[in-house]
Amino acid sequence: MKGAIVQVVRLVAEAPTRASFAPFGTLPPEEDDGNPTADLEFLWNDGSVNFIGHTLDELEVVDGWLRCELLNRHDTHTQTLMPMSGDAIVVVAPGAVDFSEPEHFDTVRAFVMARHTCVHLHRGTWHWGPYPLDAPSVRIFNVQGRGYAQDNGIAWLTRDHGTIYEVPAQV
Repeated sequence: MKGAIVQVVRLVAEAPTRASFAPFGTLPPEEDDGNPTADLEFLWNDGSVNFIGHTLDELEVVDGWLRCELLNRHDTHTQTLMPMSGDAIVVVAPGAVDFSEPEHFDTVRAFVMARHTCVHLHRGTWHWGPYPLDAPSVRIFNVQGRGYAQDNGIAWLTRDHGTIYEVPAQV
């Protein structure tokens, strides 16, 4: 889309609730609290746990806004994320959208994840981040399939669709 007009969409970031996050995944429940569990799915039997990190150096920051130019997805496994070192922001879209229709872009949401807030993504949920808020980097506890690199769909929002989502860089 070189030279094309790019549409900038600013997202309001909210704290995830069970209801607001339901199209994308779930919030792991307290033991025996009656809420749905965050069931792990690994179609390749390759579940793993590790720490990952993201830094602001990985993306463009313009006038206090982080720019989301692409979303990733994994169709063979769920993914559970929890920022450990500070607050973070994640951008998501339901796995059912493929960005072939204008209304698909209206499904994209941003969530502020306070330190130690955990979200569990459904298989196929589009996601970006979590990226740090009010810090140059964030350390994230991550549960996902080891084969994620071979199962990493990418929606190139800016390159292929002329859309950039912006989210605030601070809480």
